[in-house]
Formats: sequence, structure tokens, C-alpha cells
Amino acid sequence: MTENTVRRWQSRPIIDYPVVIIEDHLLLALDLEDAVSAAGLNAGVVGFASRKKHALRIGGLAAIAFVDVNLADGPSGPEIGRILAQDHDVTVIFTTSDPDMLGTGVSGTMGVLKKPVSAEAVRGALTYAIARRRGDLAIVPPELTLFAG
Repeated sequence: MTENTVRRWQSRPIIDYPVVIIEDHLLLALDLEDAVSAAGLNAGVVGFASRKKHALRIGGLAAIAFVDVNLADGPSGPEIGRILAQDHDVTVIFTTSDPDMLGTGVSGTMGVLKKPVSAEAVRGALTYAIARRRGDLAIVPPELTLFAG
């Protein structure tokens, strides 16, 4: 009986966790979208943004956001991430080629994936983020650097 329950739980898709992608390079945003889809999210990607104003408008639609540090309007990613996390309870995962730009982290956000980001890294980060949202235990994927606190 327990075996069947475990098997069913492991085979269930990751659902009900809509994602927004805040990235100013279209091809990178589309690659992230493909990786999110491949991870099995039924809600999938619900929006894209390349600037702060639009990111804040759509960010509250998400449970999880992938946020680039440097956007079309400059290095607004950290501020966007902080606002989404603190005001909208969005789990924020930054993506950047230079994680040192974030120092020890951004208040309320989860961590950072270094670009280029693989589909495997996205899946691992999503699985970890969802487990944290649920209050479950999870192993931090090696590609994800968590922020203190």
C-alpha cells in the first residue's frame, strides 16, 4: 500500500506553481520557458517581462519568478526580486552571469543560478523552490546558490 502511494506521489507533475520570467534577452527567456515546461509544471510560464514596470505588473501572478539582474532598463532585477518576494510572496530565483553582483543576497529572495542555465538546473531549482513553498525538505541542487537567511 505504501509503495503505491509513494510511486503515485513521485510520478505526479509539479502543478499549480505559475512562473514568470523576467529577462531582457528573448532567446534566453524562451530557453527558460522550455526548461520550465520540461520540468512538468502544468501552470507553466504565465508571463514575460524585460523592464521593471512590466515585471511588477505581472509578477504578482506567479508563485515563482526567474529574474535576471540586468534588464532593458538597467540593473533593476534585485529591486524587482525584493518587491516580488516581500509584497507578493513570490519565490524569486535570480539568473545572472555574475552572481557576485548580488553580494550576500537580496532580502526575501531564495538564491541565484549562474548563466548559462541548463534545463537540469532549472528543474532542480523549481523542485527545490516548490518544496520550500510547501514546507517540505529538499536537497539544494548544486547549481543553485542560496542566499543567507
